[in-house]
Amino acid sequence: MHKKRWAVLVLAATLMLTGCSFGGLGGGGGNSIQKIDRPAVESAELQFSHPTAGDTVAVFDTSAGVFKAVLFPEKAPQAYDNFAGLVQAGYYNGLTVSRVESGFVVEAGQGTDGKGTTIWNGSRYPAETTDSLHHYSGALCMGTDASGECASVFYVVQTLPGDQSVTQELVDQMNDAGYRAEVVSAYQTAGGAPYLDYTDTVLGQVYEGMDVVDAIGQTGVDENQKPTEDITINSVTIETYQ
Repeated sequence: MHKKRWAVLVLAATLMLTGCSFGGLGGGGGNSIQKIDRPAVESAELQFSHPTAGDTVAVFDTSAGVFKAVLFPEKAPQAYDNFAGLVQAGYYNGLTVSRVESGFVVEAGQGTDGKGTTIWNGSRYPAETTDSLHHYSGALCMGTDASGECASVFYVVQTLPGDQSVTQELVDQMNDAGYRAEVVSAYQTAGGAPYLDYTDTVLGQVYEGMDVVDAIGQTGVDENQKPTEDITINSVTIETYQ
């Protein structure tokens, strides 16, 4: 579907960005990490029917703990080639989380220059979008820059589950925009950011360690949404799921 069909979601995106804090460390109140109860999503949608034996997965070892995501190289081949190439080169090892918006996203991969890079000598690549992958909570995505292209920056959607992030208004907008019923249903259970669909690349889905992502999402941040204490990516590896 063409991007212009999703213009109706822009206002909703603005509203969500202004009200995504839910307390805990990231929300400026409370002294402990709040556990988020994330229900299992029973869905035949690709992101929730994997991983299975032989799938490609990424393992993120951070100073806050480990989380793992199944990757979909066939759906986003350029994003995968760049991400995998940078992983192999050790690019992400030692970087810190650069942006946290509690109840929205956890982002990293800018590099020391704040711009990020690619395996193609820094040349950016276009966003790869598909109806097979969506911005559900836990989606691993490649961020776009001002030109709408991608590099090394990635983020995990850290939105709250169910109607805590996907309101009835968003459901109505998805239906009006022609979303498949299965996608709407998955959003209603998992939560997510449907207003990002068809703008950024979805490369994978966190299947283990979402509690770690949630803990990172509750860290204290400064006025630029940068964590006030470094959260380090010790290593990223790509493995085959057994």
